[in-house]
Amino acid sequence: MNGPDLVCIGRTSVDLYAEQDGSKLEDVQSFRKYVGGSATNIAVGTARLGVKSAMITRVGDEQMGRFVRKTLAENGVDVSRVRPDPEKLTPYVLLAVRAIEDFPRLFAYGDAADLAIEESDVDPDFVASSRALLVTGTPLSRPDARAASVKAIGSARDAGTKVVFDLDYRPVFWGVASHEQGGEMFVASERVTEVYRSVLPDCDLVVGTEEEVRIAGGSTDTREALRSVRGLSGATIVLKVGAMGAIVFPGEIPENLEDGVRVPGFPVEVFNSVGAGDAFMSGFLSGWLREEPLEECLRLGNACGAIVVSRHGCSPAMPTTEELEYFLGLEEKPRRLRDDAWLDHLHRATTRNDPRELRILAVDHRWQLEEAVDELGVDRGRLRELKVLLGRAFRRVAEEDEAAGVLIDDVYGDEALAELTGSGVWISRAVEVAKSRPVEFVGGPNPAATLRAWPEEHVVKCNLYMHPDDDQETREIQEARVIQLYDACLANDRRLLLEVQASPGTTYDGESAARLLGRFYEIGVRPEWWKIPPNPDPAVWARIGDVVREHDPYCAGLLVLGQAMEEERLAESFAAAASEPLCRGFAIGRSIYGEPGRRWLAGETDDEGLVSSVAERYGRMNALWQNRNARPAREGAAR
Repeated sequence: MNGPDLVCIGRTSVDLYAEQDGSKLEDVQSFRKYVGGSATNIAVGTARLGVKSAMITRVGDEQMGRFVRKTLAENGVDVSRVRPDPEKLTPYVLLAVRAIEDFPRLFAYGDAADLAIEESDVDPDFVASSRALLVTGTPLSRPDARAASVKAIGSARDAGTKVVFDLDYRPVFWGVASHEQGGEMFVASERVTEVYRSVLPDCDLVVGTEEEVRIAGGSTDTREALRSVRGLSGATIVLKVGAMGAIVFPGEIPENLEDGVRVPGFPVEVFNSVGAGDAFMSGFLSGWLREEPLEECLRLGNACGAIVVSRHGCSPAMPTTEELEYFLGLEEKPRRLRDDAWLDHLHRATTRNDPRELRILAVDHRWQLEEAVDELGVDRGRLRELKVLLGRAFRRVAEEDEAAGVLIDDVYGDEALAELTGSGVWISRAVEVAKSRPVEFVGGPNPAATLRAWPEEHVVKCNLYMHPDDDQETREIQEARVIQLYDACLANDRRLLLEVQASPGTTYDGESAARLLGRFYEIGVRPEWWKIPPNPDPAVWARIGDVVREHDPYCAGLLVLGQAMEEERLAESFAAAASEPLCRGFAIGRSIYGEPGRRWLAGETDDEGLVSSVAERYGRMNALWQNRNARPAREGAAR
């Protein structure tokens, strides 16, 4: 079968989560933007656990619709059936993070795209090609969306595809609760019960909270509601019971509900309860689709729920297989999961989409260019024009090279940065004050506040002039500031590229860089990328690689910097780096643009001459890197 494992049909939205924990919704000052909606959360959650998931829904044909599609695709969800609707908007949900019994939600829906799906959106062959179809309760509140869900169910039944029903009862969507009561979980309604009961006979798996089972069964007594559901459906029924986990009823409903199939939940501190049910469903389905025993499905579901309630947001909080294995393998599971630094790092590392290789044009130089224009007698304001042209030279190459990236500053590169941002290219932005030692940060001493204003796509780059043998005072200041920067990156969900260069008056021997990286790992700093000075000795790269693998096997990679070296010497370093698998590219600037840039500043070439020359030299450097294995490393320098 070549189709997806799981097709999810239903709600998708943009979730705006309050950043001020505990604040009333009306008092919130700022929000974090995520993709949400129960069916969408489950599609993301299962995809992160290795399930081939797909979505059937609609989004607005606008910026937020593109955000939803892009995010789903980045998480491995098939979006071929996510249809842009030119007449409707992607809906919003505003959420305040408060105590579990008082979690305000405001559904800014109106005439929303996701609930405008209709029968024509459902391809029976696509549904039939899957192993399971997930339908959720909310779309049943709209006639056209209900018809689409029923058509999907029929297609699944005809093909022998399993049908999973997530009861997902939100009274506000059925008109039995006010907008202000968006967080209300139960309001009795005969109409809702009737609709739910019409779906139950075709289901293989039914999952819901006590409130949801009560609405489906038409009784405020949970056991009676379960018996009512059982009277209509032979499906396996999963009753979610909050922090205690869930109870499964594969057959008749017992007198004592505790006699159902169950495993212990994981007692963790609840920070955000909203995504718990979707996380549980994702974990449970990942086992159920593999035909694991119900006990194992429950264990996976409970673990996913425990992890997600410790985090901000729903879909972005969903764990990956690596996180799940780590959590389940802990002999003593911490109650406050938010404090587990390795679990947090695993989440960042296994959910990001870092390129496998990067060939970066570095144009973040400041003091070096200031010296050049002062020597030429040129106004420093010309450096802004220079960097705009260098950015355009980069774009010329990047249009044909997916591994191209650019490193730039916002001092002289602010206009170039504005042109590049949003274009889809890989961008890293300098955060250090040029030539500062101990390192200082642009924007002032609070990097968290500075990074908050940066676009999310900008990878934070920090250059450090450091040596393992620096005096203690300087070393301690630099380490403290790097920890501060790393914490700021974590708080603002930013990636970090850390560059190390020898302190003035020192050089790196064969062990220096490896020792320095090891020290950073000791103090808890794990950047996504390292930028390392060139070295023609493969053994040096091997030692660096070994340190990184020991402390962070999820590191995106090492990049070779240029230090204005000539191509012949860089070729030697590239050849040496070729033996280390973690060396995944370079970040080189003046070796590429230095000579043509100087000629342009001196008035010896025009704008097109500069752009063409830099693009040609950048392309040549790319070819040099790509052919690095063909060049022998320095003789006698073996791993």
